[in-house]
Amino acid sequence: MRQCLSLCSLPNPFEIQASVGCTVLPGNTSQSFFQAAFQGEEILSFQGSAWVPAPDAPVWASRASRKLNEDQGTRKTLQSLLNDTCPQFVRDVLEAGKSDLEKQVRPEAWLSRGPSPGPGRLLLVCHVSGFYPKPVRAMWMRGEQEQPGTQRGDLLPHADETWYLRVTLDVAVQEAAGLSCRVRHSSLGGQDLVLYWEETHSSWGLIVMAVMAVLVVSLVIVGFLRCFIKRRCSYRRV
Repeated sequence: MRQCLSLCSLPNPFEIQASVGCTVLPGNTSQSFFQAAFQGEEILSFQGSAWVPAPDAPVWASRASRKLNEDQGTRKTLQSLLNDTCPQFVRDVLEAGKSDLEKQVRPEAWLSRGPSPGPGRLLLVCHVSGFYPKPVRAMWMRGEQEQPGTQRGDLLPHADETWYLRVTLDVAVQEAAGLSCRVRHSSLGGQDLVLYWEETHSSWGLIVMAVMAVLVVSLVIVGFLRCFIKRRCSYRRV
């Protein structure tokens, strides 16, 4: 009769939850857990080799734990699963994925100019590519001050499992001087990768000037050769 009254007093429907697993710690040690909850409140946990009711659990939880502890075969099996099988399984998974967990690939970064947002404005683009693992931070800076208008694009995957990120900043033309793109990634060993907008444009300017110089020299040489050939032809006719 008492058992009937205790069961009839339970809410209907009711919800039972369980949390089970293990944590592998340094020094080849581990911690396991198996907790049961009723209606969101913990009622039982498996500690060592036996079920123990939670301090604030209802009276019937103590009866349930005593009943469960009577099944010695199940308790031994559960103890073996939590203390032996689970930690070994976690260690095997960690060992199998160790190369991926330790993989570090340094990012490559460069700056470019995007489509003009409007008259007198520039769209500065910072490209960060080929890095692994995925977490990365790239930002447009002025000195040590991050620019609030920085827009971060989506992280896009490469075929080799590395990643690409595009970060942009819309600024007035006269405000572009002094800006830089700073990249932080675990593969950089705490040393930020910094690219300066002025350096980018000065390098492009040098490239353009070099190309123009080559073109001018080429035109002079071609003109000289044409003149030389014409003179030789005129001498031969005489």
